[in-house]
Amino acid sequence: MENGPTPHLEGQRGDYAPITLVPGDPKRARFIAEEYLDDIRQVNSVRGADGYTGLFNGLPISVQAVGMGIPSAAIYYTELIRFYGVQTLIRVGSCGGLSESVRLGDIICASGAGTDSAAIGTLNGGLNLPSLPNWELLASAMQVAEEKGINVVAGPVFTSDLFYGPSTKIFEQLGRRGILGVEMEVAGLYTIAAVEGVNALALLTVSDDIVRNEVMSSKDRENTFHEMIQIALGVASKDSG
Repeated sequence: MENGPTPHLEGQRGDYAPITLVPGDPKRARFIAEEYLDDIRQVNSVRGADGYTGLFNGLPISVQAVGMGIPSAAIYYTELIRFYGVQTLIRVGSCGGLSESVRLGDIICASGAGTDSAAIGTLNGGLNLPSLPNWELLASAMQVAEEKGINVVAGPVFTSDLFYGPSTKIFEQLGRRGILGVEMEVAGLYTIAAVEGVNALALLTVSDDIVRNEVMSSKDRENTFHEMIQIALGVASKDSG
């Protein structure tokens, strides 16, 4: 298993590019590959978690679906790093907006992630450590967004283990503490990247405005998703330079 395949990824070492985008949804992974990459080939279909490798302006890029929640995503993050040599992971996902300062369709560049996940404490050996991105990637994302005229806000998010929690009061508490959005994977990504010594960044589109009780239409999701992927691929291009 040292060089693949693993229980969850069927490829061999070398099938994944050093820079890999990690959406949750396999349909989103396929969309990214078909819409943005050239010479694509499918490198994984195990459990329906589609993965692809192709070229973006001549640069090798992979896209791998990782599912929902830290327990699922952590498997793919870890295997991509340990067994396939991935050095940079860029999450392209969605979140619920918790702040008056963000609206539907806004893109958040996650500058850190709080969490209620017990898995993060385990990964950190019981220490209460911050989950942080690679700062060069974050700065690059902000620069790419400015160059492309895309509005992006950098700020902290909260990674929840539960989509349907016992109470919604936590949303108000998080918003008052400056948390911009809630989602289910970023703390896992940032923590595993730190433990494994690789680079990670998360870009999130606000698809649900929890403060105003608004939900983005499918058409608006698609348009904003394009902007988020443009930023991610721009970051990938700069990271490879």
